Amino acid sequence: MVDSPLLSACVKLGPYQLANNVFVAPMAGVTDRPFRQLCKQLGAGYAVSEMAASNPRLWQTEKTSRRINHDGEMAPRAVQIAGADPAMLADCARFNVERGAQVIDINMGCPVKKVCNSWCGSALLQDERLVGRILDAVVAAVDVPVTLKFRTGWDRQHKNALNIARLAQSAGIAMLTLHGRTRADGYNGAAEYETIAAVKAAVTIPVVANGDITTPEKARHVLAVTGADAIMIGRAAQGRPWIFREVVHFLKTGTHLDAPLVSEVALLMDEHLRAHYAFYGDYLGVRTARKHIGWYVRDLAGGEDFRQRMNLLEDCEQQLAAVNDFFESQIRYGERLQYVPLLQKMAA
Repeated sequence: MVDSPLLSACVKLGPYQLANNVFVAPMAGVTDRPFRQLCKQLGAGYAVSEMAASNPRLWQTEKTSRRINHDGEMAPRAVQIAGADPAMLADCARFNVERGAQVIDINMGCPVKKVCNSWCGSALLQDERLVGRILDAVVAAVDVPVTLKFRTGWDRQHKNALNIARLAQSAGIAMLTLHGRTRADGYNGAAEYETIAAVKAAVTIPVVANGDITTPEKARHVLAVTGADAIMIGRAAQGRPWIFREVVHFLKTGTHLDAPLVSEVALLMDEHLRAHYAFYGDYLGVRTARKHIGWYVRDLAGGEDFRQRMNLLEDCEQQLAAVNDFFESQIRYGERLQYVPLLQKMAA
């Protein structure tokens, strides 16, 4: 039994008991299988794949095949699907379940213009009847839990999260994840949590709060003010996947973990990059790894100069060696990671 009521291992998705209530958000181009596995290893209780298109013409493409690849991943294996046609989404859900998906998540939260212009993602929030048809079709199509990720509305004049939440519960959706912004907000401004609290009060299924959860203290605050069953962390995990164990520890004890050892981060980076290269192959792997490396070294002494040099490398072994050398150089600042603002404060 955990010590804090805010840290919970009571969230269930169908037959699956989730390890805890601190989740990693699905992010396009980020939460591939190697990154999801690393986040789970470092304390995330649940992870969902990147968004996969419902169009059957894309199912066999290399990009989509990678996005729905869960080989060796711990259960439950969740695949997020996106589209605007109920029948097509239902077929896509069946396709993924046949290939091992244990949870289907429907994306109605993506604010990207390219997605919304196709009436997918958060654009769907403008048509509640279509939302209802999609939810009904996907739930009826598969015998695994179906979840929904959405936003508070299309814009601030048209917030309809309560209506969407009630539709979802009536359709048999197993869990809701609500980002505390409208589609028009994008990722600008501060996320608001009042709507998440209202949705939690209006439904009986689990509700996950998402948006601007960047620190252990913020995680505790969001759980407290929304009453949500869980939180979902997205951009704050980029380059700092140990945030999950930090949040879990803080929710459980009220105390902070020390910053990770430089030696541990070097080993984690080595493990992550090798898994990344194996997943993507050498040519694509070295290029798609650049953004992850950039996030890891962000705010570390010499990190920006290193990132610019590293982006010129086109060989996996050279890239890996450069990263190892960089983290060896961090030892001069202490055995634990020292971010630049902290170094500046110490020097003042």
